[in-house]
Amino acid sequence: MDTAATALADSFGARLPAWVAAELADVPELLPSDDDRIRLANRLAERNHREDTGGPFAALVVESRTGRLVSAGVNVVLASNLSSTHAEVTALSLAQTRLGVWDLGGHGLPDLELVVNWRPCVMCYGATMWSGVRRLLIAGEGPELEKLTGFDEGPMVEDWAAQFEARGIEVALSPLREEAVEVFRAYGARDDAVVYNARGAV
Repeated sequence: MDTAATALADSFGARLPAWVAAELADVPELLPSDDDRIRLANRLAERNHREDTGGPFAALVVESRTGRLVSAGVNVVLASNLSSTHAEVTALSLAQTRLGVWDLGGHGLPDLELVVNWRPCVMCYGATMWSGVRRLLIAGEGPELEKLTGFDEGPMVEDWAAQFEARGIEVALSPLREEAVEVFRAYGARDDAVVYNARGAV
């Protein structure tokens, strides 16, 4: 006879789409400049929605000094049935798995940074802050994402960047903002674009 304990799930997980490995096959191990890093994040975000494997979002974890790629993540909410598997959470989790640590700013590790194709949403804001990364590099921030796609990014505090800086996390803004906006514009123009806001809110 089933009991409540045996009926409860006791594990969960997510996996990157198969195309990600192929997309990364020609990417050098080192991404020396901010532009190199943002271009890759935009490229992955664009392909993620074109492949219908998730929303137009991607993130990387790289070594800040060398640009060595530690992990890459894309949004896999729909594929995993897990609302928390935004690109940032996926990339951070894969980096922690690869390095075998929960603190990406721990002793003996090089300074690591999170690279994202837009400012994190309210959930990923917290995930980034507690991950241990020392730098956040974003392609852009502002109302375009929500206006073009219909996604709800949540009630972000106005001084979000200052709050990162107060905790020793540098915030850097890329000059490649318009490349990121074009990815969102392409997603919003799709007739079949899925906007997976909780409670159907737009």
